[in-house]
Amino acid sequence: MYKVFLPAIAAVAMLALCAPAMAAQDDPANIQSLASAFPSGPDHGMPDGTAGGDGAMYPGAPDLQVASSLVTAGGTPGNFSIVQALTAFAGPTVANAEVAKLTKQYGAQRVSSYVAVQNFAVNDAVRIATAGGITFPAPRLHGAALATRVVTLGLLNGTYYEGYMLDHVVSNKIHMAVMSDIDAKYGTVADANYHLISDQAHYDLAQALGATSVGLAAYH
Repeated sequence: MYKVFLPAIAAVAMLALCAPAMAAQDDPANIQSLASAFPSGPDHGMPDGTAGGDGAMYPGAPDLQVASSLVTAGGTPGNFSIVQALTAFAGPTVANAEVAKLTKQYGAQRVSSYVAVQNFAVNDAVRIATAGGITFPAPRLHGAALATRVVTLGLLNGTYYEGYMLDHVVSNKIHMAVMSDIDAKYGTVADANYHLISDQAHYDLAQALGATSVGLAAYH
């Protein structure tokens, strides 16, 4: 697909994951200063509905098998890595190429924030679910099968929305709790940026897997 080197992934991951602890306003994942860079609104920094990254609310029960398999693809509970998950989904060549492509498209600062916020979101969702007494099943989905299932759960009228996927995987209640935690820790702009880049990244993943009918959300 693309040909890039592993350091492209490592550099972005290191920016997001290896920075020293500091006050929220000094955290490189907090990009409130970039508020004018993309459309904003009242939905955790995004426009409402399909104009933003949530699409619509899914009120049903979560797909805990996907949740468990996704967490496992990204590492161990509490130590999720979206870079590791992308590699598990589609292999290192596609994963490397996607990080390089997103960095060229959005810039290193926004991609660094996206990686940190995505990792935090998964870890926080697991924390909230576990504290609420939810037991996750043993993971059974791997690789392209898991990636396809994740993308499919985010489809609303054929278009992928990160928030709609999160409702399906962890429930709308936990999704909303995680978004509030992101807002408090990193700011609403980082929350919106996370959804926006996720929309693009999952669209790209779908194309790489051959699901060319998947649509790209306007918020990307």
